[in-house]
Amino acid sequence: MNQDILINWSPQETRVAVVEQGAVQEVHIERTLERGLVGNIYLGKVSRVLPGMQSAFLDIGLDRAAFLHVADLMPNIQAKHATPRAPADAEPAPVAGGAAPAAAPKVLAPNPVLPIEKQIFEGQALMVQVLKDPIGTKGARLTAQISIAGRLLVFLPQDNHIGVSQKIPAAQREALRQRLLALTATADGSPAGGFILRTNAEDADDEELADDVAYLRKTWLRIKEAALRQPPASLLHEDLNLMQRVLRDLSGAGTQSIRIDSREQFGLMQGFAGEFMPDTVAKLQHYSGERPIFDLFNVDEEIVRALGRRVELKSGGYLVIDQTEALTTVDVNTGGFVGARNFDDTVFRTNLEAAQAIARQLRLRNLGGIVIVDFIDMTRDDHREAVLAEFRKQLARDRVKTMTGGFSQLGLVEMTRKRTRESLAHMLSEPCEACGGKGAVKTPRSVCYDILREILREARAFNPREFRVVASPKVVELFLDEERAHLAGLSEFIGKPISLQSESSMTQEQYDIVLM
Repeated sequence: MNQDILINWSPQETRVAVVEQGAVQEVHIERTLERGLVGNIYLGKVSRVLPGMQSAFLDIGLDRAAFLHVADLMPNIQAKHATPRAPADAEPAPVAGGAAPAAAPKVLAPNPVLPIEKQIFEGQALMVQVLKDPIGTKGARLTAQISIAGRLLVFLPQDNHIGVSQKIPAAQREALRQRLLALTATADGSPAGGFILRTNAEDADDEELADDVAYLRKTWLRIKEAALRQPPASLLHEDLNLMQRVLRDLSGAGTQSIRIDSREQFGLMQGFAGEFMPDTVAKLQHYSGERPIFDLFNVDEEIVRALGRRVELKSGGYLVIDQTEALTTVDVNTGGFVGARNFDDTVFRTNLEAAQAIARQLRLRNLGGIVIVDFIDMTRDDHREAVLAEFRKQLARDRVKTMTGGFSQLGLVEMTRKRTRESLAHMLSEPCEACGGKGAVKTPRSVCYDILREILREARAFNPREFRVVASPKVVELFLDEERAHLAGLSEFIGKPISLQSESSMTQEQYDIVLM
């Protein structure tokens, strides 16, 4: 099915909407201040080795030293990327100005059972990857076992093993492994790096797998070249941001256009696509219209509706969606729809429409795990089969893997949808203090970004002397602290001062923008 992808970029967050047949199907959000370091690859410098803990601390250019345990060392990487241990009476050769170090003599790979002090030493340059983000006073957790994730595969450049996800049926694993072996073998027939087939590679064809292999190998080549140029404590590879993942994961043969409202980011995406995904370059477009790009398809309104429990159907019926820790429930109701012929026909038509709406809501809200659907009871078997067939047909359009059972003895349909990231509600909302956690309200940061977008929209339509934001104390406090730079940046961009006024009587989601 043809789709359009809209990207709304701002310094504080990136928002992506996938539109099919004029309706928003998916929303993806990434916030600058909430991006982690997991997956980033650095050329670290060993600052301290602790034999008693069988661990080491490395300087990777962050505020705090990062932690590496002996279990996360890999023999192959020591031989290929680590500077060999210098004699006791010699000092390590300095690396100045990012110049490539002199060629190192060949060394034997360290024995993995050796203690850490016999494998690495202070001052040594070592390529590492972040396993866990820094938390509180603790630095990042590192590994020397590099892995690079693609859309279908995970590349293990220091290994030659071909693995297959255990979630793929056993009967298909060996055939997939042999196909990938043929695609990844070098001219002499030997493998060049190891790969793991991810679950979503189950139905991939050879062309899709080959594209992912080429992308991952090119990425690894860039990392190795950067390791020769950059000095220690340098970032070699940053995990893909949301816009890059759009090109890798969301764009496909059915994508008609990818429109982005930032000229600078448009140029960066062109460069990334030209190097790694040349087929997508022609689909990229810079949007320069007067209306905000998300207004083209009322995306913001769809996001607001996706945070609510009730979803209205065109027929007059409605859905009630409740998300809990264990599962998500969807209840279908006829509402004001009475039909034109009889009650059975009314129920059948409502359930058919609900099947389409539920599949869309699962994608839009990114609901994962177990989902229980309570369709309205149907007395006829052919009606039940038709509704179930329509539901499965709509779910087949979902890029995330789903499994659906039939109607249970209680008339419920049980299904699962793979969890890929936090749901939209969990990302944009938090438990409401006023109602004891029974409901949810937007987070102060979400409200801040709503205010920034509203100010930008008002600045395009009016020319006041000043904008004054009246909001709850939590929102104002966030603007004065973590979001101060973003507020100042917007003020500079529109050329107008923006003042803040705290109003304790306002709820967290309430705010006013006064044009002075």
